[in-house]
Amino acid sequence: MKRAAVFNLKKLILTKKLTDQHKCYQQHFLTLLKTTDDLLLQQELTMTDMKKQEKTLLQQFFLSGLITLVSFSLGAQQHQFSGWMSSFNTIKLDKKLSLHLEGQIRSNDEWVHFQTLMLRTGLNYHPNKQVILTAGYAFINNRTVKSNTSGYFTEHRLWQQLILLQPVKKISIQHRFRLEERFIPQTSAVNNELIKERTDVAARFRYFARTIIPFKTASPFTKGMFTALQNEVFVNISNANATNNNFFDQNRAYIAVGYRFNKSTDVEAGYLNQYINGRIFNTINNVIQLAGYLRL
Repeated sequence: MKRAAVFNLKKLILTKKLTDQHKCYQQHFLTLLKTTDDLLLQQELTMTDMKKQEKTLLQQFFLSGLITLVSFSLGAQQHQFSGWMSSFNTIKLDKKLSLHLEGQIRSNDEWVHFQTLMLRTGLNYHPNKQVILTAGYAFINNRTVKSNTSGYFTEHRLWQQLILLQPVKKISIQHRFRLEERFIPQTSAVNNELIKERTDVAARFRYFARTIIPFKTASPFTKGMFTALQNEVFVNISNANATNNNFFDQNRAYIAVGYRFNKSTDVEAGYLNQYINGRIFNTINNVIQLAGYLRL
C-alpha cells in the first residue's frame, strides 16, 4: 500500500501543468519519489547496501531543495525577517497509541506584530517502531493585511499523515507525508475594516525529511549536543485558486543546533529559510526558530 500511495502521488504530479520556472522543481520532486519507491521495494537489502541507499536519498533530497531555492530566487521576490517559537509534544497512551500536541507562535516581518498562533493536535497509531499514522485537527489564527487594513482570521484544518523512520547507523531519517484539508477564510477591506466574505476549502500535500546528528557518536543517543537538518515541500493538490493559484506552494529548509537533556527532552535553535510562491510575487522569509520537543 505504501508503494501504491507513492505511485498515485507521482501520477498526480505528472498531471499538473506547471510554468517553465517550476518544471525543474517537479523533476526533482519526482526523483525523490522514485528513490523512496525503490527504498520501499528493496526491504531485504543487506545493512551495507541499505546505508548507501539511505545516504543517497538524503543527499538527493537536500540537493533538490538547494537547486529549487536557487532557481526560484531568479524571479521577482521580497525578503522578510521573522521569529518562530514551537513546542512539539508526544504523550504515550499505550503500546500502540499516543497523543500529538503542538503549539507555535510566529511574528511578522521584522518582528513588529504577532502574526500567527497555531495549535495542532492528533492521535498517533504506531503499528511498529518504524511507522506512525496520525489524524488530527489544527487551529490557525493568522494576521491578514489588505489595502493597508489588518485583522485576525482563523483557518481550520483536518490533517492526516504517515511517518516512516529509517535507521542510518546510529541516527535515523524521518520521512513525513502529510495531507491537509484547509478551510481558508477569504476577506476584503470595507470601510477600513477587514471582513470575512466566505470560506474556501482546499487541499495541500507536504513532504518533510529530518535527521539529527549527535556531536558524539553514542548509541543510543540520550544526552548531548546535536545538529538538526530538515527540509519540507508544500504543494497544492486541490483548489489552488484559494491560495496562490499554483501547484507549488512553498519550501522550508532548516538547520539548527540543539541539546538533548535526556531521552524525552530536546531543545534547539536555528535558521529556517521559507520560500513562499505567491500569487503576485514570491517571498523569502528568513526565520530564527526556537523549538522544544517532549516525548512522554
